[in-house]
Amino acid sequence: MIEIQNLSMRFGNERVLENVSASIQEGEVVSVIGPSGVGKSTFLRCINRLETPQSGHIFIGGEDILDPGADVPRIRRKTGMVFQSFNLFSHLTVLDNLTIGPVRILNEAREEAEARSHVLLRMVGLGEKALSLPCELSGGQKQRVAIARCLSMRPKVMLFDEPTSALDPTMVSEVLAVIRRLTREGMTMVIVTHELNFARDVSKRIFYMDEGGIYESGPPEQIMSAPQRERTRVFINRLRSFRYHIEHRDFDVFEMNADIETFCEKHFFSRTLLQHIQLAIEKIVAFYYQRGDSGAITVTLSYSETEGTVQLQFEDQEAPGDFLTDAEVGDESAMTLLKGLVRDIVWQPSPKGNRITMTLNESGS
Repeated sequence: MIEIQNLSMRFGNERVLENVSASIQEGEVVSVIGPSGVGKSTFLRCINRLETPQSGHIFIGGEDILDPGADVPRIRRKTGMVFQSFNLFSHLTVLDNLTIGPVRILNEAREEAEARSHVLLRMVGLGEKALSLPCELSGGQKQRVAIARCLSMRPKVMLFDEPTSALDPTMVSEVLAVIRRLTREGMTMVIVTHELNFARDVSKRIFYMDEGGIYESGPPEQIMSAPQRERTRVFINRLRSFRYHIEHRDFDVFEMNADIETFCEKHFFSRTLLQHIQLAIEKIVAFYYQRGDSGAITVTLSYSETEGTVQLQFEDQEAPGDFLTDAEVGDESAMTLLKGLVRDIVWQPSPKGNRITMTLNESGS
């Protein structure tokens, strides 16, 4: 369905894409992940000819959209693109947003376009919003309308440029549910996303982009659990973990808890698990400073999708010593509470200090 050959793109003297080649089969779902600024969105925009690269070929259904003589508007109709922002016509109703393209560009009869638009709105769960204006919708609803509007043009390929990045975390799941449905229906899709769990669920392949191209590609199990290249491993591990450095006992606990909440929402942790994590950190930090230590602590929260476990790790630079043993004697009730939150606690002394690792009781999903 999509064949990309030797694609290169520069903005001034800045290399964005360099000699990129890839093939995407009909009905295949490919997720594109990677750090910010490595060209993921540019890659997607080149496929739809919203950017014109310096060299290369992009064949969509056998036609090269980069050919100087290509009928770009006609070839572009084969693809629908959903952006981070919704780009709805604010003065038109939801129904009119869906029908304007088919009527004006595809020359469909209005009755036919409206009938199909109602079907699409029901498909995305917004059948009752046909006569609403975009300003009357939530962010998640606007994005679902944007998806339905793309589908109204009968595309062969759907391109998604981080479709959930502008949404409140509570609205992410409703948009992802619509994309999952398109996956089941066999739509060819290329999805730039930072939702790793979602990418793993829906994709046949994942492209990890870095260093100006597709640095590593493979099935989700390989990329997520056993990446072959170093930059991919670093990126995946960084997204699956959260680190916070506590300098002294009067640290900003509200800032830390807000950052932890953001991490937990991204991985769809339950509110109960979030509360367990915050309470466990609070108890460990209190135990540490109650003992009289005055140094810094590094807290690492990590999630293993394959094992379904969440771990907390605490590292300090003090002389080796198991301060949890002292805590158990000095504050037995608090220690009992902590043990109720975790499955196991392991203390490891090292020449540079101490490391305490604990596994939370509740699964991370």
